[in-house]
Amino acid sequence: MMTRLETLKNNLQTTLGADIALTEALGELTLEVPAEQWFSVCNKLRTEAGLRFEICIDLCGVDYLTWGNGTRQLPEETNAKVHRARFAVVAHLLSVENNWRLRVRTWAPDDEFPMVASLMECWPAVGWFEREAFDLYGIVFEGHPDLRRILTDYGFIGHPFRKDFPLSGTVEMRYDPEQKRVIYQPVTIDPREITPRVVREDTYGLGR
Repeated sequence: MMTRLETLKNNLQTTLGADIALTEALGELTLEVPAEQWFSVCNKLRTEAGLRFEICIDLCGVDYLTWGNGTRQLPEETNAKVHRARFAVVAHLLSVENNWRLRVRTWAPDDEFPMVASLMECWPAVGWFEREAFDLYGIVFEGHPDLRRILTDYGFIGHPFRKDFPLSGTVEMRYDPEQKRVIYQPVTIDPREITPRVVREDTYGLGR
């Protein structure tokens, strides 16, 4: 008798093909999807009788700028080719009917202008998550009807969750008593070392 996870894996391969990029770790399945198939595959995950992922619990962006020193290997058990780029979009899906979960990931093809299709036609509530990923990572969701910042100020410059965004930011705001309004100015925080010595020094604490 197959376990619930084995049943889900079998249903995914039956619906999407035996060569899909599917990995299992810690009792969870992760499906990787090429960007050009992002919407169509997610729509199948929602509508196919053997899958029925009615709910997108979460969607987020990821910046893999320094991950693995720029290298990435696909699972040995699959021949599927998935683009290794800097920015990824990850969705966590839930099937209430079948009581199982799935992580789905795609990679934005263009590092300079990361863009993938919006999933709002599949799960309308995902629009809030896509706005967050746009705000924090600069990932554009094609077809989103109202893609604008959701956490930072509308005048904010850059995307603060990107790995190359400065920790102190680029601008700061303060109230100017002479102008009697809030003004923006270049950040005045002096750069300083914030990584603990025990992390940055291999020999810290030895021989003392």
